[in-house]
Amino acid sequence: MSLLPLDDVPAPASPRSPLRSPGAARLVTRVLTLLPLLLVAVWTAVDRRAVWDGAARLATADPRWLLSAALCTALGWVAAACVRQGALPERLPFGPLLASQFAAGAANHALPAGLGAHAVTLRFLQSRGIPPARATASLALYSLVKPLAKTLVLVVTVLACPDLPPLGRLLPDGWTLLLAVAGSATALATAALLLTFVRSLRRPASDLVRTALIDARLLHTRPARVLALWGGAAAMPVLQATVIASVGAALGLPLSWAQVVLAFLAAGTVAGAVPAPGGIGPVDAALVVTLVGFGAPMDISTATVIGYRVIAVWVPLLPGALVLSALAHRGVL
Repeated sequence: MSLLPLDDVPAPASPRSPLRSPGAARLVTRVLTLLPLLLVAVWTAVDRRAVWDGAARLATADPRWLLSAALCTALGWVAAACVRQGALPERLPFGPLLASQFAAGAANHALPAGLGAHAVTLRFLQSRGIPPARATASLALYSLVKPLAKTLVLVVTVLACPDLPPLGRLLPDGWTLLLAVAGSATALATAALLLTFVRSLRRPASDLVRTALIDARLLHTRPARVLALWGGAAAMPVLQATVIASVGAALGLPLSWAQVVLAFLAAGTVAGAVPAPGGIGPVDAALVVTLVGFGAPMDISTATVIGYRVIAVWVPLLPGALVLSALAHRGVL
């Protein structure tokens, strides 16, 4: 029996990873394409009564104010895209970035605390060749700037409108404040314990913090990035409150624009500790309470919040899911 030279012996075939096989790749693509549509169907089944009631009330409202609400909703996606660009040194194509934020709005209603929008944005940034550490740092900067800018808008609103009711009327009770403080403390303690006892997390965490600090310092030396980051972050809550004010004006809500802005900011602050998908539920209840606290009737306040959800959430949900599916199908996400 003759022996083959060692160089002529064929190497054993490496097993194909099931995740890299063409069949598995097509299956993953189909799942990512159909998942947003499935989530839309689930949300419709869960909140079908609210959607129906809101649509019925909006059918009798002033269409000019409803058009204003729809326009401010669209401008909100533009503001979100500006903040995303402002949190990153690299220049992103505005068209695909805007499409990703429109799709992120649909994904944001599937996971709490904005995780859906962050996941879509992270995939988009990675597809544009942004390193993972820098992409994650931009998400962290985005999450930090938004509440800071929202607080600044709240302070400016209070200072610019001294005739508004005192904020003490809108503060939650002691148990709600205790729950919010306990939730924040639990999150910080959990993060500290993970970093202390899980060594594999220390280096990625330190890289993330270092990259975030370097990028934040670099971004704040560029006026265009500063304007996009802070201007867009301040415009987002103002546009959302303007949507509510427009819907309220269409339904006869007896409150001024400044009162609605303050009510929206206070409601978001009170309900921010409850990680509901897209803020649906806790923010709605808190917003109704704050509107009533400013003197609006309960029925009109409830109708305003439901109408706001229909225009800002439900109407864009199906188109957003279709855009999300298209972006996933084309490999952008």
